[in-house]
Amino acid sequence: MSDDCGECGFTYDLDLAPSVASLAREHAARFADFLRGPEALARRPAPGVWSPLEYACHVRDVLLVQRERVLAARRINTPVAEPMGRDERVEHEGYAFQDPADVARQLTDAAALFANVLDRLPPTHWERTLVYSYPEPAERTLRWVAVHTLHELRHHLLDAHRQATGPAAGA
Repeated sequence: MSDDCGECGFTYDLDLAPSVASLAREHAARFADFLRGPEALARRPAPGVWSPLEYACHVRDVLLVQRERVLAARRINTPVAEPMGRDERVEHEGYAFQDPADVARQLTDAAALFANVLDRLPPTHWERTLVYSYPEPAERTLRWVAVHTLHELRHHLLDAHRQATGPAAGA
């Protein structure tokens, strides 16, 4: 099974894992810059499609959840990564009503926290595993978790840009 993303073109190159910390910081900074732009960030382009602000909140929370998953896999043999409740969080945390400037800062902070954990991984811990529930339950290495998190950052930054500049954005 290939994890490569046909939609955004991301390739799951697990050899990239040791550089994900710096790449996560860079991508989070780009997302934060985007949130400081003039776009209509909280407007959904269509029912059931997240707004750019909602994508940013999701990515912030992904970074925090992934950080905890990496830490768990370092202290427990093959823990189960519980689903983060991605769709429920949109409503439960009021993603659409959050201040974009706050989210930009939080996103940058979350990336720094996630990156710090990756930076501190000894080489042998990249192969530690956890049971990851998405898209179906499977045992995954921390190497995969790092690369998957980078994919989340890249993919959802692209989503946010598309939502802000798509046909419905000017409506």
